[in-house]
Amino acid sequence: MNRKEMLTNILWFGGLIIVLFLLRAYVFTPTNVSGDSMNPTMVDRERVIALKQSKIERFDVITFPAPDNPSKNYIKRVIGLPGDTVEYKNDTLFINGKAYEEPYLDEYKNNPTEGTARYGLPLTQDFNMEELLGEKTVPEGHLFVMGDNRQNSKDSRMIGFIEEDKVMGNVKFVFWPPEKWGTFNN
Repeated sequence: MNRKEMLTNILWFGGLIIVLFLLRAYVFTPTNVSGDSMNPTMVDRERVIALKQSKIERFDVITFPAPDNPSKNYIKRVIGLPGDTVEYKNDTLFINGKAYEEPYLDEYKNNPTEGTARYGLPLTQDFNMEELLGEKTVPEGHLFVMGDNRQNSKDSRMIGFIEEDKVMGNVKFVFWPPEKWGTFNN
């Protein structure tokens, strides 16, 4: 290999590293799922990609720094947007007074061997935000989030509202393990 070819290769690889660094810094962030709070949608040790610049909508799965432990990141589902009221009655989600289906919870609700369902108890205990957090609606610039594994999730019911500007990304892809490629749907 002559000097010109070597210089070309070095520049090409250097450019590739810069492009990958910029993509990582501004477009996406890889995140590890840690714990069981998003079961069955995502399980412990899965690796996911979160897009940084995507618009956050109700029921999206997001990642953000844990308010109670900044060295960790949490992954949760957006339930309430700014201005929303959120309440659970008889294991049914109500947002702004309207009942919503939660198909991502069907596996737990329909499987009596999992969680409290085996005892005939609801998956999500009754609550409203005012009783829980002292606010009737989700404040401007904030989100109300919950894990899909409702009995085992440290979410807005405990840690309060999440600031929108602290959201690191909108989880869109599972990249590990390979058998989950293309199966993530939030």
